[in-house]
Amino acid sequence: MRLFKVMMVLALVFAVSAIAYAETQSVKVSGDIAMRSFARNNYDLDSNDAEAGTGEEASDWATYLTSTAEVQIDADLTDNVSGVIRLVNQRTWGDSNYTSQADELGQVGAPFVDQVSARTVQQQTDLNAFKVDVDLAYIELKEFLYSPLTLRIGRQDLWFGRGFIIGANLLDPQNSTFPYEYTAIQSFDAIRATLDYDPWTIDGIFAKIRENARRADDDTNLWGVNIGYVFEDYNAEAEAYWFFKQVRYTGAGTNLGTVPSTVDGVQNNDVHTIGLRGSFDPIEDWTIALEGAVQVGEYMGAASQVDTRDRIGWAFDGMVECRYFQDQFAWRPVVSAEYIYYSGEEDLGNVTANNNNSVYEGWDPMFRGKFDTAIREFQNIFYRTGMTSCPSSTNQHQVLLKGTVEPTDSLTCTAVYGSFWMAEDFADYNGAVAENKESHVGQEVDLNVTWDYTEDVQFGILSAWFFPGDHFTGGQQDVATDLVGSVKLSF
Repeated sequence: MRLFKVMMVLALVFAVSAIAYAETQSVKVSGDIAMRSFARNNYDLDSNDAEAGTGEEASDWATYLTSTAEVQIDADLTDNVSGVIRLVNQRTWGDSNYTSQADELGQVGAPFVDQVSARTVQQQTDLNAFKVDVDLAYIELKEFLYSPLTLRIGRQDLWFGRGFIIGANLLDPQNSTFPYEYTAIQSFDAIRATLDYDPWTIDGIFAKIRENARRADDDTNLWGVNIGYVFEDYNAEAEAYWFFKQVRYTGAGTNLGTVPSTVDGVQNNDVHTIGLRGSFDPIEDWTIALEGAVQVGEYMGAASQVDTRDRIGWAFDGMVECRYFQDQFAWRPVVSAEYIYYSGEEDLGNVTANNNNSVYEGWDPMFRGKFDTAIREFQNIFYRTGMTSCPSSTNQHQVLLKGTVEPTDSLTCTAVYGSFWMAEDFADYNGAVAENKESHVGQEVDLNVTWDYTEDVQFGILSAWFFPGDHFTGGQQDVATDLVGSVKLSF
């Protein structure tokens, strides 16, 4: 019945667009259909764990199939006015209603990522798998009041630079796709104003991340300014930015309205991120990209925390890519090396009254859209391990080596090697038990092959292995594996 209603709505949209054709420049319909199969093993890094309530060894394999369907309508109207709507349905095959998590793999890890921590509230809600969500719905006004100004209002994608700070709002309103990182819905409810003074570009944004009905002043908002410049030589570009994630009420603690740090009875967990990014080609076929950012603000992250703590965090991303061999060999190889650093807090349980004046040094991932590996990037964010003190979003050094070859015009093979270790040794986030102080988190190898069957259809297969390092102990040293097959049609 729901599917019938959706089809009727789409028919109505097409009918209205046909009637109003004389008032439009063009209407474009596009989209894609993607099918994926998953086989995952030992995501908790323990092959001998017992099944809850039975005492018997649990199966460590999780297998399932998913589908994602997207339809997008772009309408260009007169006087520099346009609109975009994209509808999305994503579901797990054979699961008509979502009443529980598919497996322990679905446990959200330690609450370091604000935009996903609320997911557990919805996981027990009965939701229809054939529901259609609105992913994009915005109006774009070019030359708005002033010729260089473009205004975009509504639900839209936001991506700045390489997506290191702002790139994805990983949101699946119906919790319909169990591999959360594969959700097609990454958009923001936002207002974006862009001033184009070629070669300068200035963007200002406001996004409503979460509207909370409990109070009038407890929302989560995102503010930001991004200034970019494109140079004439060396294929160079540079950006400077400020992004402010404003969390007006964290839900932490029992002292709302009584502690000195509150403002109008509200506890804040605010993050100001200020950074610089740039890339250039020092010689032909070589690219160097650098980005660094600092975070300041207030931290409130545990229910037992009496008062907010000042925060200061650091992050750095440096990458070198070599395309010199593309024209030297038939397989067109490209290689790159990248180093990423997120600062860490040595004790997330440091919340007692005597220690509230200490500065919190952990990195907040903001709304990062850049993910480089298939398994490690999502540990203790989407998938819990026994060592919750090592989330991939903070307190980490990582080195990535990547190589790509094209054996044929339609076949692309990519290999990624990653090594990860902790920037600071610290206790578990509840402050109760100090975990293993060994800093090496692990290594990962990803192999990805894509085949362009036609211009419209692409097949793919991803194999990934995460090898736990010395930080994981006591039955948590088994290799995690991920095997993903996919086929995608774009139109």
